[in-house]
Amino acid sequence: MTALINPNPNQIKQSHLPHAGAALRVILFSVGNLTLGFRIEAVHKVLKQTQVHGSGVNSVGVTHMGDRELIVVDLQQRLFQSSSLTAGPEGGYLIVAQNKAGDFYAIPVSTPPTLMEVPLETIRVLPEPYRRADTLGIASHVAVIPQADSSLTLFLVDVDQLLVST
Repeated sequence: MTALINPNPNQIKQSHLPHAGAALRVILFSVGNLTLGFRIEAVHKVLKQTQVHGSGVNSVGVTHMGDRELIVVDLQQRLFQSSSLTAGPEGGYLIVAQNKAGDFYAIPVSTPPTLMEVPLETIRVLPEPYRRADTLGIASHVAVIPQADSSLTLFLVDVDQLLVST
């Protein structure tokens, strides 16, 4: 897999592919009407949602995982100003991802995430002006994946940007 990825994990190599049809493994999840994803290398684990502690004023809280504290970033609240921390009757899930500095972040989602192989030729870098201007500045790349009736637009989340401009 390292042959497909630049040393800078925020940039996906799209040239010099080892073979046609190369793909990036991504954990997909939904937030509002958006499909977001983490590169598989950034995902530590997926847990059943646990109690999140915090003021509730902003999109950041904390929860416990064994002997460590996880920073919980409620992307539903951050992107759409409505909290997703109140899980439904079946409960929700926490996607635990790790940034380059070794910090762990948990993203609450209502349904289990999905593993998908995303063809590299469908992935494009999001323009920096867009990232600065939109709350989706947490995303570094976008992929448009053709499907039977339409296409799926996937925003790849940069774990290192989760707490920037919260």
